[in-house]
Amino acid sequence: MRLWIGTGICAALGCAAAAGQVPNGLKPFVKVDAPAVVMEHVRVIDGTGAPERDDQTIVIQDGKITYAGPQQTDQLTPANAKVLDLTGETVFPGLVMMHEHLFYPLPDGGPGLLPLYGEMADSAPRLYLAAGVTAARTAGSVEPYTDISVKQLIDAGKIPGPKLFLTSPYLEGSPSIGPQLHTLTGPDDAARLVNYWAAEGMTSFKAYMHITPRELKAAIDAAHAHGLKITGHLCAVGFQEAAALGIDNLEHGLVVDTEFTPGKQEGVCPGQLQGEEALAKLDVEGPQIQGTIRDLIAHHVAVTSTLAIFESFAPNRPPLSEEMRVRESLLPDAWGSFMTTRAAIAERAVKSPEPALGARMLQMEMQFERDFVKQGGTLMAGCDPTGYGGVLAGFGDQRELELLVEAGFTPEEAIHVATENGAIWLGETNRFGTIAVGKDADLVVVDGNPAKNIADVEKVDTVYKDGIGYDPEKLLASVQGRMGLR
Repeated sequence: MRLWIGTGICAALGCAAAAGQVPNGLKPFVKVDAPAVVMEHVRVIDGTGAPERDDQTIVIQDGKITYAGPQQTDQLTPANAKVLDLTGETVFPGLVMMHEHLFYPLPDGGPGLLPLYGEMADSAPRLYLAAGVTAARTAGSVEPYTDISVKQLIDAGKIPGPKLFLTSPYLEGSPSIGPQLHTLTGPDDAARLVNYWAAEGMTSFKAYMHITPRELKAAIDAAHAHGLKITGHLCAVGFQEAAALGIDNLEHGLVVDTEFTPGKQEGVCPGQLQGEEALAKLDVEGPQIQGTIRDLIAHHVAVTSTLAIFESFAPNRPPLSEEMRVRESLLPDAWGSFMTTRAAIAERAVKSPEPALGARMLQMEMQFERDFVKQGGTLMAGCDPTGYGGVLAGFGDQRELELLVEAGFTPEEAIHVATENGAIWLGETNRFGTIAVGKDADLVVVDGNPAKNIADVEKVDTVYKDGIGYDPEKLLASVQGRMGLR
C-alpha cells in the first residue's frame, strides 16, 4: 500500500510548491512540471559502472533525488506527486561531458579567407540538453564573454541548457591556429591570462597546440595557485613532458601526442599530420605508447575521449544514417559544406594504396583508451563539436557513448566514463554524476535498454535537470536549422 505524505508534513519538509514554479523562459520546453515525481518500474543504470538494475523506483522532490532503489509496494509517495510508470524504459544520470563548445565552424568562405567560428548561443545549449547533457565543460572559448552571459542566463532559468563549467579562451602559442585566438608572447603573458580569466569566473583553462613548455608551466602554476585545473590539446609539448610539468588533463588522447615524431624539436609543433604518420607506425601495445600510459597514470593525468570527432575523419564514418539525425538542426549551407568534405575524405581513401590514416588513428585511439582505463587511468568523454561540421552538440555526445562501446567498454562502463568520471574531475560528485539520494535530479529517461543496445541512448524521452523534465522534441524544434547560424 502506498502511503501519502500529507500537506502539513510536506510543508514541514520543505517540499516544492507545485507546478508553476518553472521560470517563464523554460516553460515552452517543459514536459514534466510537478512538485514531486515518482518513476516506477524503471530500469536504472546508476553511473558507477555497476550493472543495470530492473524494476526500480526513483523519487524526486525539490529538484533532488530522495529515493533510488527497488520497487516497493509501501513506497512513500510525496503529496501532489506525478507518478510515472516507466516499464520498458531506462534512466541514467545526466551526461557530464568534458570537451564541449558553444561555437561552431562557419561555412567555408572560399580561398584566401580566414577560418572563423560563430557562437551558437541559442542552438548549442538546447541541443546539449535535448540529448541528455545536463553538465558540460566548455573546453576552450572563442567568445568568452558570450559564454559567461549564456551561463548566467541558464543559471537564472531564463534559457534552457546544461550546467556550464567554463574554460578560458585558448592559451595558444605562436603561430596562433586562427584569428580568434590570442597569441601568447611568453610565460609572463600565459600567467597574466590565467589570472585575468580566473578573476572573470572561468573555472578551468586549456593550453593549445603551439604553447611552449615554459608558457605551459607558467599557466599550470598560475591555475593551480587559484585552485583551478588546466587541460590541453597539445602539439608542441608531448604528453610525458606535459605530465611532468603538472598538467591535469589531456584532450583527445593518443592521436594528438607528437612525442613519437622523429626529429621533433623541443617546444615546436611538427604538425598534426606528421604526428599521426609517426604514430601509425607504432603498436599501441609496444613499449613506447605503454610507457606514456604508465607515466600519465603515475602523474594522475586524466584523458578526455573525443572519439566522435576522430570518427568524422575516417572514410564513410559514421554511417550516413547516423548523420541524417543532425541534418534538420543544421543551417542548410552548413549541411552542404559538411557533406562536401565528407565525400572528399571518402574519395581520398579510395585513391590511396594505403589504409586510410583517419581509420587507423580511430582504431589506435580506441585501443589506447581501453589500455589506459584497464591500467587505472581516469577517462572522461566529450564530443568536440568542431572539425568540419558533422559532429554537433548533443548528437555527438550520444555518438561518443556508442563509440566507447565499440572500443570495448561495456555500456555501463561507457556511461560511467560520461557521467561520474566527469563529475569527479569537476569536483561536483556531491551534486551529480550518479543516481543517489541527495544528488541533483539530473536524469535521462530513454526508451529501451542501453545496457543491451547502446544506440538506445539516442531514444531520449525526457531529460531532467534539477527535477524539471524537459521535452527533447521541443528543444530540438526551437532551433531547427539554426546550428551554424546562431
